[in-house]
Amino acid sequence: MYSDDDDGDTPDYCKGETAAGPGSKDIFVQLVISLALGVTAFIAFCILRPRWKSLYAARRRHSDPQIALPTLPDSFFGWIPALYRVTEEQVLASAGLDAFVFLSFFKMSLRLFATMFFFAVVVLWPIHNTFDAGTSTPPGDTPGNGSSYINLTHSRDLHFSTRLDNTLVAPDPEDKSWTYLWSYMAFTWFFSFLTIYFMNSETNKVIKIRQDYLGTQSTITDRTFRLTGIPRDLRSEEKIKEFVENLEIGHVRSVTLCRNWAEIDALVAQRQAVLRKLEEAWSVYLARQPAVGLPSSDQPRVTEGDAVQDDEETQENGRLIAGDSLQNLVTESARPKIRLRFGFFRLRNRKIDAIDYYEEKLRRLDEKIRTARRKQYPPTDTAFVTMDSIAACQMAVQATVDPRPGQLLTKPAPAPSDVIWKNTYTPRYKRQLQAWAITIFITFLSILWFFPVAALAQLLSICSIKKIAPSLAKSLSQHEITKAFIQTGLPTLVVSLLNVLVPYLYDYLSNIQGMVSQGDVELSAISKNFFFIFFNIFVVYAVSGSAALADFWAIIGNSLRDTKTIASKVAGSIQDLNNFYLNFIMLQGLGLFPFKLLQFGSISLYAIYRMGAKTPRDFAELVQPSLFNYGFYLPTALLVFILCLVYSILPGAHIVLLLGLCYFSLGYFVYKYQLLYSMDQPQHATGGAWPIICARIIVGLIAFQAIMIAILVLQAAFEAASLIVPLVVLTFWYYFYSRQRFTPLTRFIALRSIKRASDPGSESRPDQDPNQVQRQTRLTRRMSTIDEDREKGMRFINPSLVMPLEQPWVYQDPPPLINESPFDSNTGSINGNNDSQAAVPTVHHGPGSVSSSFSLGDTHVWRDNGDENV
Repeated sequence: MYSDDDDGDTPDYCKGETAAGPGSKDIFVQLVISLALGVTAFIAFCILRPRWKSLYAARRRHSDPQIALPTLPDSFFGWIPALYRVTEEQVLASAGLDAFVFLSFFKMSLRLFATMFFFAVVVLWPIHNTFDAGTSTPPGDTPGNGSSYINLTHSRDLHFSTRLDNTLVAPDPEDKSWTYLWSYMAFTWFFSFLTIYFMNSETNKVIKIRQDYLGTQSTITDRTFRLTGIPRDLRSEEKIKEFVENLEIGHVRSVTLCRNWAEIDALVAQRQAVLRKLEEAWSVYLARQPAVGLPSSDQPRVTEGDAVQDDEETQENGRLIAGDSLQNLVTESARPKIRLRFGFFRLRNRKIDAIDYYEEKLRRLDEKIRTARRKQYPPTDTAFVTMDSIAACQMAVQATVDPRPGQLLTKPAPAPSDVIWKNTYTPRYKRQLQAWAITIFITFLSILWFFPVAALAQLLSICSIKKIAPSLAKSLSQHEITKAFIQTGLPTLVVSLLNVLVPYLYDYLSNIQGMVSQGDVELSAISKNFFFIFFNIFVVYAVSGSAALADFWAIIGNSLRDTKTIASKVAGSIQDLNNFYLNFIMLQGLGLFPFKLLQFGSISLYAIYRMGAKTPRDFAELVQPSLFNYGFYLPTALLVFILCLVYSILPGAHIVLLLGLCYFSLGYFVYKYQLLYSMDQPQHATGGAWPIICARIIVGLIAFQAIMIAILVLQAAFEAASLIVPLVVLTFWYYFYSRQRFTPLTRFIALRSIKRASDPGSESRPDQDPNQVQRQTRLTRRMSTIDEDREKGMRFINPSLVMPLEQPWVYQDPPPLINESPFDSNTGSINGNNDSQAAVPTVHHGPGSVSSSFSLGDTHVWRDNGDENV
């Protein structure tokens, strides 16, 4: 495989060696590794799935029983055909638009790459074989060195000739540049139009489903818009209501003016921390007691703070540090203690009863919260306005309300459970500053990330190992399997681990960027993670062929002086990295998808969380469904899509496209199972990821066309290369054209899509079969995400103002809630119809639903009283 040179000279395989794409990798070794990992994880999943239904069927157990999802059989493979038979209507009904859009991307990719694979096998593969496109000598090997390079079908299918300098020096017009290279130009046009056709068709389908889906609903989200940039003279609920109704677009049902609720939000957050500490103290205390004679969970909490209160500060402090006056002497020694520091510079300390201390502290916080709820808070420039109809809301959202720039801007409102209330009262300039700071930080972070990546990747090269440990490198080089594993498996494994770890950082950065809804945070995380993956794994490697930052900037600097430099390097690097990306797709699809299905991370962390769980609340949270974060999974799928496009014409295209088909097939089944059965998706973006997907596909098309131009230019096929240039311009035009045509329909609801008939699901189309209309009505009326199922009775209101102050969860059953006084409308919202609608929140205690078992589980929204809440 490599030239084994045991003398003091540098071995041939170390000349020009790069960490990202070492020459001549053994793809069969990677195939064996990937299959071994994947098959092991898949068998483990099939064994554990019927045994651990709390993990692998957690979502279905917590879902509404009206959702008609089939029960998967417990047989070893029987769940696969049952999952395959789940229709798109059932996906929409049980998982919503976001899941439907996500899975639609995988289905579109399957159809596209299946078509490309057919032409790659029938047309391109014979062309490459006939005209000897490529070389049987892989990069890094020299002729006659006894290379043991293992190939699929033929070694020349895996590499395109990288001896581009020879082609430039003496181009032969009678040779390849005038024969088979024309097929590169033709298939670049054909595959580009094929991609645009499939993307355009799927976009029309997604838009139609989205319009029908949202047009048949009448939730509070569909009737509410967010009004920003409110002038100071309009910052009252009555004036906002009067202003909107003067627009004559409809009647205002209610107005929630966002105010500076920082004080009460801080108190509620502090109370939650104290409540958990109190529950931990109780769990420690009960663990020391015998299992008999424990009181029932229905017994109300009685504390010293329930006695007659004295407002003097000395007596209040006395209750805090007193812990030995009313305790049973028998159990006093068993109660947990806490060391309280007080006095001058907190030099004095005393060990007191922890339960009494936290109960007294909780009582004080409850009093402060009740007082804070009666306060008047300064208004901000943001309000949520709920109209009496969806049409009125959409007219407000799609219209320009005020002629002054930046004032009275209307935007679609997120779902009540999706609102990040602390960002609603943050000043606009501060949120914009946060957004720009995070964007600049991510840009620099993506550049600085080269250093740890390069340092880690360089250690996974036999050449680098030889510099540190020559004997180890010699031992590894003597065995083909270990050498292939070091050169093939470990570099792709490093890149795959980065894809797993980095999204957590970008998700955190997206959450502190100041966005108003969790849906916007989710979409922002998708964009950030894609930028990192595309820039670090594709652009940098394509330009330099290496993980080394110095090589990248050196090539960029040289290309400014000579444009042929970057073109030559891109063309050569793309072909040299053929096996690297091949192994990357193979590991991601065959190796890691079964581990995602197994939820290996959740299983691994469960033991750690289980050891740290102390209270009933902790144990209840352990059985909650894992969260499905689109920002963690979609960027990698988009990168694989782009890689399949880029290599769809080059030698070995049929292998890349075959692996792409395997990747998207496995991904479709894995993600379909997780979205429907095992994982929860709290964010609600109404399919907002589809414009992001289309924009990234356009980026991949332009990269594909630019690389083909570079390859043809360096093969002296200037005429063929020049004919691709109009295709790049046409792709740019299609991008702006599609944005103008499709983007409004992916953001808003068309007025004609809103169903106004007596049956809100029927369509006013006389040419349609009434039976078909009735069937579509039933399906579309059941289309709702979990958030929309919970919107009955919800209001746009800060939960800190209305949520019940719950008791500690000490025993197995959750504690009963104590009804608080109704919410004072002067602190945040009014009902435009003057109905005295009660605002006392109620919380469900459904069997198995942990989020409804304790009041702080639904942290963003509270319901009005009413029978429809049940």
